[in-house]
Amino acid sequence: MRRLLLGLTALLLGCALAACSPAGATPTGHAPSPARTTTPTPTAPAGPPLPAALSPAQLAALPAAVYDAVVPGLLAAPANPQFSLAMTVGFDSAVYGADFSTPVARVPAKDFLGEPTIVVPVTTDGAWSLILTASRQTLPSAATPGSPAPAQTAAWIPTAALKPVGGLPDRIVVSVSAQTLTITDAAGTAKQTFPVGVGTPETPTPTDVTGYLQARYLDPAQGQAEHRIQLTSLHATGADEPYGGDDGGLIGIHYEDDRQGAISHGCIRVAADAVAAIDALPLGTPVRIVA
Repeated sequence: MRRLLLGLTALLLGCALAACSPAGATPTGHAPSPARTTTPTPTAPAGPPLPAALSPAQLAALPAAVYDAVVPGLLAAPANPQFSLAMTVGFDSAVYGADFSTPVARVPAKDFLGEPTIVVPVTTDGAWSLILTASRQTLPSAATPGSPAPAQTAAWIPTAALKPVGGLPDRIVVSVSAQTLTITDAAGTAKQTFPVGVGTPETPTPTDVTGYLQARYLDPAQGQAEHRIQLTSLHATGADEPYGGDDGGLIGIHYEDDRQGAISHGCIRVAADAVAAIDALPLGTPVRIVA
């Protein structure tokens, strides 16, 4: 009888507990964990595929994208590219045009001074970077109204070929109409402004274009034995060789005693203090020329 009462008591207690629990409760009495959902991580667009590697002979056969070269396969640079990082290439590297598959030139690891070639990437597409290049695409004498000679060129390069050099905190802005050169910070706030001489109507300074400082050097043969020439990646668009030499119509920023008004062959003429200020900026610094 005692066993029967104990068994009945246990049964009633179990029923009472079951009545207090909602249907489908877990044995532990804890609410089930909600099902976890995984949100896919967005992936960057793959971009055009990278081409097959070139042999040393194939690479060497490409024209060098240097200051005095004309390379028809290069692209006209974007109108106002924004960039803030200087790069170089660890080895001679092929660059490509719009089809991403046909090499049009090579960027040498060393420039004409024997220094690392400075390039600036302005945009990316997958594993590719669009860099500004130092060569011309076409000569002004061969240009047409429908196909003008760009003052600044560009090309695509595999991003893996680039090596970072450093940041570019400042900008150079030249106003042809105001005949001024202003050094600004990245936000456009003016830090220093200098008067300049610009190109004549016959040999104009190109406008509405952005290049960069690609090199600086002394050249006693051009009367520049004290203040370094600040060489940009930009080229004249009004004449093949405005200066009458063989420099590829490059636009430089350099010291000159006679430096007021529209007086140059397209270059930017400045005083010694302006040269010193620009000399303190890193190579790769953007150079924007406006009308």
